[in-house]
Amino acid sequence: MDLQAWRLAAASALGTSHWKTGAPCQDAHAWALLGEDPVLVLVAADGAGSASRSDSGAQLATAELLDSVRGFLNDGNELSALTRETAQAWIRNVVARISHRADQDGMAVREYACTLLAAIVSPDHACFLQIGDGAMVVRPRGDDWAYIFWPQHGEFINQTVFVTDPAAIDNVEFSSQAGPIDEVAAFTDGIEALVLHYASQTVHGPFFDRMFQAVRALPMGGIDQELSEKLDQYLSSPVVCERTDDDKTLILASRLPPYQPTALSAEAP
Repeated sequence: MDLQAWRLAAASALGTSHWKTGAPCQDAHAWALLGEDPVLVLVAADGAGSASRSDSGAQLATAELLDSVRGFLNDGNELSALTRETAQAWIRNVVARISHRADQDGMAVREYACTLLAAIVSPDHACFLQIGDGAMVVRPRGDDWAYIFWPQHGEFINQTVFVTDPAAIDNVEFSSQAGPIDEVAAFTDGIEALVLHYASQTVHGPFFDRMFQAVRALPMGGIDQELSEKLDQYLSSPVVCERTDDDKTLILASRLPPYQPTALSAEAP
């Protein structure tokens, strides 16, 4: 298969519930292509609605986790050498950075609570880590869409684990797998109900088939700002907001060649 450079579209959109109250978007995301044979890194976080500084917590968490991945690779480590213990150490780095900000602000650490997830993909290996809800989905070569971890929910759908929780380190989900992955999506819980079937615990594949058409058609590697703006508009559109009033983050990354290129569809599943 004639693979191309990684092409991306990404957006974090304000939910209507926050728009009505004047609250900021409490989601955050980050991405990077690291190294000469680039390793793709996607990171997303969702601030807790009950935490007063969770927007800052999500921004700090995504930045710190991206810095930790960059440092790991810059030290000459292969992605295949990444372990759950190292991923847990990265979460400790995130908590330390948030704690430092909390001390500066004179706030409790819990006011910066957020979920956190990351996909790290090299040409022949992939690692994933997650605390809390939201999810990542991939389509391994020649296979159907599949989730990496099912969202971490408690007894109720709106309960989850946050990086600032005392039990966060023990709740780190981690996966390391050999083999190529050519497309990956990461998203916060704002769109879970649109793209995951809770009863069967499966992925709504047609949604991602449709969304990835425009990403595959991008002519250049890296992030495409125009398509990212269209993605933001789609996540803010009535067809999506009628299904969810929460903040929404979606990151799409592909290195597959295009097929029947179209614009992003405004249809929800």
